[in-house]
Amino acid sequence: MRPVSARTFRVIVRGAFADLTAEQRAELAAHAAEHEPLRAAFTSEGTLTYEIDARPFFTFRFEITVDVDTAAGTNIESAAVAARGETRALAWLDEHGYRHKHLTSRADEVPQAPPGARARREQRRNQRA
Repeated sequence: MRPVSARTFRVIVRGAFADLTAEQRAELAAHAAEHEPLRAAFTSEGTLTYEIDARPFFTFRFEITVDVDTAAGTNIESAAVAARGETRALAWLDEHGYRHKHLTSRADEVPQAPPGARARREQRRNQRA
């Protein structure tokens, strides 16, 4: 069995709604309270925020965890993870029939906290055993 390490990324996908019909704009406005920027969070399902009354821009936030085979030396690039987030955002937009423009994305790895004193002691004990 190969050692696998999990790496977590926070992905932000930004864009603008394009060519919204009056019905689409009304639908977005009706659900605006659920998507206000103060509710922004990085989740595995993704969070969509927008202020359709003020501007046509939207932001999706995703937290994506990737398993990396450390023995094979596999390295996942931020751009590949950003593309995964972009794919999820596009799926949502397509599913709801919203056209878009100026789509950009970026992924930042969440740094892992170094082990504390107790964890380091446990690691030393396990190495001796």
